[in-house]
Amino acid sequence: MGGGDTAIEEALFLSKLVNSVKVIHRKNKLKASTIMQQKAFNNDKISFLWNSVVTEVVGSDKVEGIRVKDTLSGDTLDIKTDAIFVAIGHKPNTEIFDGQLELDEKSYIRRYDGSKTNIKGVFVAGDAYDYKYRQAITAAGSGCRAALDAIKYLESKE
Repeated sequence: MGGGDTAIEEALFLSKLVNSVKVIHRKNKLKASTIMQQKAFNNDKISFLWNSVVTEVVGSDKVEGIRVKDTLSGDTLDIKTDAIFVAIGHKPNTEIFDGQLELDEKSYIRRYDGSKTNIKGVFVAGDAYDYKYRQAITAAGSGCRAALDAIKYLESKE
């Protein structure tokens, strides 16, 4: 789901692992870069469902399908599937820190020397600073690093 570079990058990646990928996008054109769009349009495993949004995931114990609504007509369509992947881009939820912590031009918290921020005793982890990998496993690792850095900082205050 989605139409930006993140969604198309994920669709291209998934197309190497599955029989087919359906990109569901709420608009009638993509926001992804031209080269990413061309790669997706030229990939026989990727199809597009325009002006649509997923309204429901169907299944009791596992994903069995999705219900999709056409944003123009209001019609719904049920699609059988074994899995869904949401790839709608990424904007860090860091507004609360604006004016307090140093943020970069994309609103990610700037990180120095491990997990330190520009304020002594404040540490950052995960998607608040990581614009590149944005994975649970890397966020967990950076969370551990920030916790260890915080412990070291607190122990130095005694």
